[in-house]
Amino acid sequence: MNALQEISAIMNNDDIKAFTAYLSKKNKRKDVGNIELLNSLKTDDINFEKKVFSNKKSADAHHALRKRLYDSMVEFMANRSFESDTSEEHAVLRLIVVSRLFFEHKLTKAAFKCLAKAEGIAAALEHFSLLNEIYHTLIQFAHLDLSLSLDEVMKKFTANKKRLLHEEQLNLGYAVLRRELASIYHEGRIVDFQVLIKNTVEAHGISLKQALTFKSLYQILFIANEYASINSDYSLIQPFVVKSYKFITGRADLAGRHLYYHIYILYFMANFHFRNGEFTASLSYLDAMLTEMQKQGGKYFSRFCLRYFLLMALNENYSGNPGKAIDIAERALLQHKKADPNDVNDLRLALIVFYMQQDAGRDAAKEMIKLSHSDSWYEKKMGRDWAIKKCLVEILLHTQQENIELAISRINSFKRRYKKYLLTVNEERVAQYLSLIERYVLKPELAATPKFQEQVEQFMAGAQSGPKDIFVISFLAWLLARVRRKTIYDTTVQLLGNYFSPFHSA
Repeated sequence: MNALQEISAIMNNDDIKAFTAYLSKKNKRKDVGNIELLNSLKTDDINFEKKVFSNKKSADAHHALRKRLYDSMVEFMANRSFESDTSEEHAVLRLIVVSRLFFEHKLTKAAFKCLAKAEGIAAALEHFSLLNEIYHTLIQFAHLDLSLSLDEVMKKFTANKKRLLHEEQLNLGYAVLRRELASIYHEGRIVDFQVLIKNTVEAHGISLKQALTFKSLYQILFIANEYASINSDYSLIQPFVVKSYKFITGRADLAGRHLYYHIYILYFMANFHFRNGEFTASLSYLDAMLTEMQKQGGKYFSRFCLRYFLLMALNENYSGNPGKAIDIAERALLQHKKADPNDVNDLRLALIVFYMQQDAGRDAAKEMIKLSHSDSWYEKKMGRDWAIKKCLVEILLHTQQENIELAISRINSFKRRYKKYLLTVNEERVAQYLSLIERYVLKPELAATPKFQEQVEQFMAGAQSGPKDIFVISFLAWLLARVRRKTIYDTTVQLLGNYFSPFHSA
């Protein structure tokens, strides 16, 4: 998909109609060809270039047309976004622009009124960069109103500068850490993330003791959440979660003005409690998350819905309601086919695991077929850690379905692709786990032998002494169920009981 197709894909029918009218008004000749090119994008007409340029024989002419259409499309979308966006942030921007226009035309009283209104909104939003522009404008034109206290404006300007600096430092640190996370997930780089966080915080002068905003809390929680995920130990970020809870309960009156970040914070909180086996607490945060998702006409519902449904399904599955979990996942995938592909993949993989735990291998296989891309593709789009989990689930599914040749093929592929990496990042337990699975695949009768049972039990004992993670436990339970000749789901719930208290109310 090229740039023109990517932009046109996010335009709805009203946008297309308005853009076509925009081009018609802009065109000075009838043979421009930009509207025809736009229509070809909608219909996937691969013969358009041949039809339009058959008598010109000029690739340069076609390239120039595409470039002009692209520039027009960007200009149109920018204008349309600014005109149609009713957010408070854009309202402040409009007020600043209008105030400067009024100053140019000597409408001093109206200009200062606009700035006063803009300051009130921006202060409530804790939007320090906008406040900086407002105070800068007030200082620039302060000589036009002698009743305005310049000292007071300068004090506000200075105080805001400090808050803006802190936010900029946090933004820089956040950008560095996000970049490193991308390298870890998509390139398999080996990084001591704990040291990285410490060095980044020190290098950019970030203080977590300073006053938090919804945005800064989101950034901190994102990094903390990813750090816990990498280490498969969510108890590591307990201090961040406690601080987050105190913050959002103390700023409930401003939550509506920071809806996007508020929803994300609630999601992180729900995820933290789920990964620690505190399902009741997790569900309570999910209830709050759903309430926020439905505000402002459901503005952010489609952005977060699959993440919400995924956590709902996971909580229900691991707290004793697998049927409800499967129903939630199935309905969500059916009703939200156009959601973020990454969120769809996450939910589909979870549904496959739910099916496998209920010994519904045929249903699991139908869903697995839909995850049809290569390991390389999933590494680039979803991250290496996700690709490894997907590959392991596929191996277990083939084994469960007694597709021995396919299971062995995927095991060999897994070892070629990931064994060296896993040993490099000190994840020998995954390689050991796969070795036990391979032996079982080749000789299923081993599961009944005391020696193999003892080896599995020893491996389980070692694994259980490590970080507590529900997803790791799910993999362990599959193997243990084979040895103990029990159902996968019952074994999973029993094993969770050894780690957490699954029905614990936090």
